[in-house]
Amino acid sequence: MTAPTPMTPQQYIDETPTWKDGTQVSGAPMTAMQWRIWTLATAGKFFEGMVVFMTGVALPLIVAEFQLGAMEKGVIGAAILFGILIGATTLGGLADKYGRKRLFIAELILFVFFLAALTISPSFIFLALALFGAGLALGCDYPTAHLVISESIPSRSRGKLVLGAFGFQAVGALVGTMIGFLVLYLSPEVGSWRYMYAVAIIPALLVIAGRFFINESPHWLMDKGHTAQAEHELGRLLERDPKYPSQIALVKPPEEAEPEHERKQPGIKKLFKKKHRRATIFASVPWFLQDLGTYGIGIFTPIILVATFGHDTIGDDRNIADLVENTLQSAKHAAFLDVLLIVGMLFAIFLTDKIGRIKLQIFGFIGCAIGLMLVAFSESLTGDMKLYLIFIGFMLFNFMTNLGPNAQTYLIAGEVFPTKIRGVGAGFAASFAKIGAVGTAFLFPILLTDIGTAALLYILAGTSILGAWVTWHYRIETRGISLESIHHPQTENVTVETKPIS
Repeated sequence: MTAPTPMTPQQYIDETPTWKDGTQVSGAPMTAMQWRIWTLATAGKFFEGMVVFMTGVALPLIVAEFQLGAMEKGVIGAAILFGILIGATTLGGLADKYGRKRLFIAELILFVFFLAALTISPSFIFLALALFGAGLALGCDYPTAHLVISESIPSRSRGKLVLGAFGFQAVGALVGTMIGFLVLYLSPEVGSWRYMYAVAIIPALLVIAGRFFINESPHWLMDKGHTAQAEHELGRLLERDPKYPSQIALVKPPEEAEPEHERKQPGIKKLFKKKHRRATIFASVPWFLQDLGTYGIGIFTPIILVATFGHDTIGDDRNIADLVENTLQSAKHAAFLDVLLIVGMLFAIFLTDKIGRIKLQIFGFIGCAIGLMLVAFSESLTGDMKLYLIFIGFMLFNFMTNLGPNAQTYLIAGEVFPTKIRGVGAGFAASFAKIGAVGTAFLFPILLTDIGTAALLYILAGTSILGAWVTWHYRIETRGISLESIHHPQTENVTVETKPIS
């Protein structure tokens, strides 16, 4: 048998069939292992959306059970976000050192541990720590889930499949809200919030079991110099019937020479070297600005629900019955609004590999700004017109953020860094973004009092416009380009010109 021509891992993954006359087929079918990896990766984003939005339903019950004040309530609301902030860098970066698969398994084990702790929380402090721990595990999933997908699938379909997995965050948000409603409906008691978290434990255990049976990333193994193991794992990834490729011979993709002193530097420090600084800014700053607006407008959700559906007793519960009833009503209507998050993500999935990340992110940022300005402008109106503008602005914002920056920032962060620092780069971007989320959660009520609703929303609209500008100025289009072929500029203000694979 003739020895195969050595190729890189991504060249094998991107290889497409050819007809007898030399005409190339548009793409090869995904293998069973590739679909298994994608399915298991969707779980992390699903659990994130589920737990974060379930906490929104559970929060009034938690406040009642532990008799929490405003400060403690704020801590509970921000604990998961703060955990994600820390976990994305401190744990997600470990995927560059210990491998994608190990972290993929470990993060969910950690998640189940803290999820179980939530269900038995005896005090406010214990509860806050358990929520932080769950966030820590979910933060690790931000870069790791992206990496196991993007390093396992063809370049031409990377965008829609990564976003398809990320879209399960919105599905999880909807399911989490519905579970909160259903549990409270079946057990209308203050302590029912514990059952809400318990529902996720068994599905998470099943996902952990499934993750043991995927392959390790051939990209990561080749970067670490484990060529024979990389060939074996690539064979598992591309296993087909009939078998193809029959033999695999890997060669390491070309990379920039790295001085000895830089080779030993921590990955986080490498992100700010001149050759990676542009990618770091591009992946981090727009995501940070997006989270400022997203979590800012999120504060208005209860107000819109009250104004739209007329439950004016929300937030003024006179007894346990009122509390349970108003929580039920809020959960029901929030579930209705959450559907728009899924609609926006569906548009992003179908368009990102056709239109490109940059255009969608800029368009989305501008749409978010318009939505915020509509809500701000409504402050000067009264009656039905005020209600309509609030409602339209909120709906527009949610659709445009999932079409654009909420989806594209996550996708871009896992694409613009080289293999050896891809985990820490994507993790840093996610952590930097969550600084905006946590900061907004704490500062929004203070600024609301000091400068007023309209002024604050106009400021947030301005941050969305700034996000569009930063995206354009530091743009690196990665649509359809092999992860092994994305080159970063050596100067700060050079547009990256790359060609999609043929």
